[in-house]
Amino acid sequence: MTQGIILASSSPIVPQGDELVVGTVAFLIIFAIFWKKLLPNIKKTLEERSDLIEGGMKRAEEAQAAAHELQEEYARKLIEARHEAAKITEHAREQGAVIVADMRREGQEQRETLVASGRAQLDADALATRSALKGDLGRLAIALAGKIVGESLEDEARQRRTVERFLADLEASESARQAVGTDG
Repeated sequence: MTQGIILASSSPIVPQGDELVVGTVAFLIIFAIFWKKLLPNIKKTLEERSDLIEGGMKRAEEAQAAAHELQEEYARKLIEARHEAAKITEHAREQGAVIVADMRREGQEQRETLVASGRAQLDADALATRSALKGDLGRLAIALAGKIVGESLEDEARQRRTVERFLADLEASESARQAVGTDG
């Protein structure tokens, strides 16, 4: 029998009884520590990582949705801005046309005023020139007539009649000449 014990103790595969008990107790202690301490920490770490991954994916989806909403809002605002710019441009064109029309009308009025005042001034100058010429022409005609007739025509009434007759003849010949010029 001692030989059976020796055989059993010398076999490296079959453990001895006390070693089996100590190994089992040590295994149970390590398993209990692993079960109580390490396994909850591992589960907690795995859950945190899972939450981070799922939360990150959820946050990424939310961020993507928010970015899509911002992009749509930007597109709407861009379209609104383009419409507003078109309205402003059209309004500016309309105002420009009104301003141009007002300036043209004002320019026409100023031109007409200037032309009217110029004509009035020309008429006044022509009248003054005619009066001055009548006086000079009358004196010259009287002097010439006096030389031709050989007597003095210094009498004022006589001078006036002579000048008026001369001017009337002059105007009649001028009118006749214009009538012939327009007929021909």
